[in-house]
Amino acid sequence: MKKLITAGACGLTVFMLAGLSATLSWAAGDDSPTWNRKAAAAYLDQRQDWWQKWPSAARDHGTFCVSCHTAAPYALARPALRVALGEAGPSAPEIALIANVTKRVTAWKDVEPFYPDQTRGLPKTSESRGTEAILNALILASRDARSPSLSDEARRAFDNLWALQFRSGDPSGSWAWLNFHYEPWEADNSAYHGAALAAIAVGTAPGGYAATPDIQDRLKLLREYLQRGNEKQHLFNRVILLWASAVWPGLLTHEQQQAIVDATAHSQQDDGGWSVSSLGTFKRIDGTPLDTRSDGYATGLITFVLQMVPDPRVQPQVKRGLAWLTTHQDPATGVWFAASLNKQRDPASDAGRFMSDAATAYAVLALTSVSR
Repeated sequence: MKKLITAGACGLTVFMLAGLSATLSWAAGDDSPTWNRKAAAAYLDQRQDWWQKWPSAARDHGTFCVSCHTAAPYALARPALRVALGEAGPSAPEIALIANVTKRVTAWKDVEPFYPDQTRGLPKTSESRGTEAILNALILASRDARSPSLSDEARRAFDNLWALQFRSGDPSGSWAWLNFHYEPWEADNSAYHGAALAAIAVGTAPGGYAATPDIQDRLKLLREYLQRGNEKQHLFNRVILLWASAVWPGLLTHEQQQAIVDATAHSQQDDGGWSVSSLGTFKRIDGTPLDTRSDGYATGLITFVLQMVPDPRVQPQVKRGLAWLTTHQDPATGVWFAASLNKQRDPASDAGRFMSDAATAYAVLALTSVSR
């Protein structure tokens, strides 16, 4: 296998997060996949608008919680549809989300944590702060990736991030992360997932931010944490790490990247998709069996990440993943489905759609990366 080609912070890191061209078209063949972009955008906008108005998501100072399943994936994926739909600028939910993140970043010392210790128990304040700091930096860095330099508010988001990084002990290099025992984002292994997202934020940030002298000691701690925990993680977390290694050169060795690529390729199902339930040793808390069918979340995420790996050996996996995505979008709603790893949920309920929110966002990222 050839050495993986990575994207630097000043170059290809604008890729699909910024709505610009940056990934390979060879994976799809001669024609771009056919799918309903307008319906996907409408679904994502509707769900984000609902989330922003949902009373359970409301927080102090007129803000709302930024979720790992609905808000954060939306922020990464929705700009990728802008060119295809001929939009002049961000949609209303996009504008509101960025305004919300910016408000909480600039008023960091004044806003309450998402889940305070006083109401949710220890250590939810520190977990909330660490989680939010990572997501804020990721969202603003991704927004700025199409610009020549990092915005003031994104730089402040990174300042908030580094101030909360652990500097000693086993978690050195990482952050406190919300744990509600809900897979795959808020569970026992999710702090590693969060640290990998922080690495993606660093690699995505424009203007040579990753080379900033003042953060080199922080980056060293983060790199060491991700490297020493790599082989202990389930494949879901390692796929996020592979993504991070594609935008942060030198994060992993060639051999480490190759091991993740091989494990991911081997987990592809016969129909060309992937199932998120197969990416770890998950078990539902209600005792119901996991859905082992291929789903939009795992297939979208993995196909998206593998397209950053310009190695001929993954071409068949990418092609089959893209084919699965083009044939599994719901034509009426624009959504790609994924089931909860935690309990049997009504897929038509709002909570039952959380996994499908993420699935639709990553399917969009995978498919738009082909058409550029």
